[in-house]
Amino acid sequence: MKSKELVRCQWCSDDELYQSYHDKEWGVPLYDDKALFEMLCLEGAQAGLSWITVLKKRAHYRKVFDDFDPYKIANYDDAKRAELLNDPGIIRNKLKVNAFIVNAQLFIEMQGTNEIGFAGFLWSFVNGQPIINQWKSFKEIPTSTAESLAMSKELKKRGFKFVGETICYAFMQATGMVNDHTTDCFCYDSLTAS
Repeated sequence: MKSKELVRCQWCSDDELYQSYHDKEWGVPLYDDKALFEMLCLEGAQAGLSWITVLKKRAHYRKVFDDFDPYKIANYDDAKRAELLNDPGIIRNKLKVNAFIVNAQLFIEMQGTNEIGFAGFLWSFVNGQPIINQWKSFKEIPTSTAESLAMSKELKKRGFKFVGETICYAFMQATGMVNDHTTDCFCYDSLTAS
């Protein structure tokens, strides 16, 4: 008897790396400050590109950006910036590299003044609970929502870079603040039950 093939979201290609990301990470609620900081940076790096481009470079990003330790990134000097901009293993965009550094500095500033931490701040835009959507088709899924717009406005007000409403919505999807797996995807039920 043949086993039933897993049905995944329509956006997920046959690429093994992409499938692993879809199956194990995308849409799984993430509450760790540092992990959320990493995802916010990577979603910003994706701007204008496909997520698979960033995903294939993620291991190298972690290596050259000190495993996304905001306390180290916040102190990068001009020599480190130049080194990063010459590294073909990352997306060599000056504005995006600078955004990682600025965002790290702002992350640290928030940690010092915000009682709920970075995760608490970000999750407050969905009242601390994942929004469970019921999309039947990938075409139904929006690119932004009122929540992502509110998050974007607040992050920009604080000085964060590469945090437009579409980037914020992709970030919310990736970190499980919204469950945007389509209802036919095998991940949908397990994430809805959790």
